[in-house]
Amino acid sequence: MIQVQPNSLSGLAGWFPARTAGPATLAEHVLGTGIGSWWADSALQPQVVAVSCAKHVLLRGDPYALAPGSLAPFAGSLVEAPSRFLRVLGSSFDRIVPGNRMVYVHCAPASPPAPRSWHGVTVRPLVREDARALAAVGPAAAWIHASWDGPAGLAASGYGWAAFHKGRILAVACTYFRGSVYEDIACATVPDRRREYLAHACVTGLCGDIAARGRTASLSCSPGDRRTRLLAWTAGFRLQREYAHCTTGTPTASRLPNPGHSPRAEDRI
Repeated sequence: MIQVQPNSLSGLAGWFPARTAGPATLAEHVLGTGIGSWWADSALQPQVVAVSCAKHVLLRGDPYALAPGSLAPFAGSLVEAPSRFLRVLGSSFDRIVPGNRMVYVHCAPASPPAPRSWHGVTVRPLVREDARALAAVGPAAAWIHASWDGPAGLAASGYGWAAFHKGRILAVACTYFRGSVYEDIACATVPDRRREYLAHACVTGLCGDIAARGRTASLSCSPGDRRTRLLAWTAGFRLQREYAHCTTGTPTASRLPNPGHSPRAEDRI
């Protein structure tokens, strides 16, 4: 697979249909923001096309057109692809771990959380000047701004909310992948301030902004991520569908440059 410019791929809309919640928002995000990479087996007449951002990958086309080692750039990634790619994925890495993700869509009023005393806490949209506070959240939460090319990108994007206490970010919610109809969101809370409904407050504020932009918020997580599923329900999200993906290991063939950021961890509420 080689990196290509999206304008060199004919019929791009046919490869990754837009206007749906879930993985499709990744392709729209990369196309709209320029953050991420486009890949193809050939620049002239591609039979396989992929798009990657923040170590999430969408893969489409004919797997039998791939040469050995072609998928090496997607090591350590979450790959969403048709089932016909499973064999070539399995032969390209030392392991693949299949899994499912649940796609929730915001379609109901949020349930008010239990009363909490947030003395000195302010919940508000992120602004450009918050980049340093975002970076200070630490490496374990760096995935939250990976799809915006780092803390400065997310802070200046206009697509994030955070809970602050004395300049420290306690929780953050943001549009992770921005589509034309749906914005797939993510959220995280620092470990010592969980169970205070701070992420709930950030998500509620973010969903209001998304609605004002004429779009609908969606949220994706694994079935085993109970905290995110509970937050989704109380914030007014309802399950729309599930889809399969796999996590890739180390390439078994030739190694190619790695394209992206650290893997997106499961949302930590």
